[in-house]
Amino acid sequence: MKEVLNFLFEHKTLSKKEAYDILLNIAKGDFNNSQIASFLTVFLMRPVTIEELEGFRDALLELCLPINLSGYDTIDLCGTGGDAKNTFNISTLSSFVVAATGIKVAKHGNYGVSSVSGSSNVMEYMGYKFTNNESTLQRQLDKAGICFMHAPLFHPAMKTVAPIRKELGVKTFFNMLGPLVNPSRPKYQLTGVFNLELARIYNYLLQNSDRKYVIVHSLDGYDEVSLTSDFKIVSSEMEQIMEPAALGLQKLKQEDLFGGDTVDSSADLFKKILNGEGTTAQNNVVAANAGMAIYCVNSKRTMTECVQSAHEALVSKKALEVFKKLLNN
Repeated sequence: MKEVLNFLFEHKTLSKKEAYDILLNIAKGDFNNSQIASFLTVFLMRPVTIEELEGFRDALLELCLPINLSGYDTIDLCGTGGDAKNTFNISTLSSFVVAATGIKVAKHGNYGVSSVSGSSNVMEYMGYKFTNNESTLQRQLDKAGICFMHAPLFHPAMKTVAPIRKELGVKTFFNMLGPLVNPSRPKYQLTGVFNLELARIYNYLLQNSDRKYVIVHSLDGYDEVSLTSDFKIVSSEMEQIMEPAALGLQKLKQEDLFGGDTVDSSADLFKKILNGEGTTAQNNVVAANAGMAIYCVNSKRTMTECVQSAHEALVSKKALEVFKKLLNN
């Protein structure tokens, strides 16, 4: 690792193969925590290249515990995180809304690193039991239309790095990898990214996959359709900047999306929104992101129609029923 760090400190970049090999060696425990922290810090000082991210992705996918959900035509709603906005759990709530519309969801998630409560924090708090048992996940899809995959159970490389990421408390390239390394390799992908450069990289990587995708980024820095500004949408079919009004929704203030100071308060907010007690702003931002996922699966519908379907699934408490079924299966 010493040679690698010296190489990187000279402002050089890794090839796809070099990045792949380093991540394999990290997973094997070949490096100490200080070396790993230094390695991660390099990519806070400069953007990760496409070749580097490809290598890291391929290593994690090779090392992961694969799950066969190919018979379900699933979608994953997974943001990169790392936008430091501390929003409530928008993508997780959106996942239940999407499942309530009849689309199968294979949600990939993890504990929060740069926010108070990641998707795994809130799911664990609400009583969901993490599992990597394939038959259990398939049963959850059959019964509830959604399953949840807690990343550390599927990615051995995460085990070595997780405590270091937590101590650093800032976004690393692992944030960028989350949506790319769902162990079930879903057919559809809605991904939120925290900057436009990452949107470009994701577009390149997903174009060269067999996955149908929609990438979203709000221009004021959110890794989702925040409705607090114009937002960019990128897919294999189009690329455009839109305003909230294009979805039939009003612009929001950043404070409308605050997620709470603790896991407890985040979970309480999560429950309120599912129970039909969310504010108009909270309901609308969930519907906007769930609508983008519905559009990803069925782009023949208009985005506005997809958002309306999502809103109905939330306020009618169909999403709440999906959540209850998941907890009971």
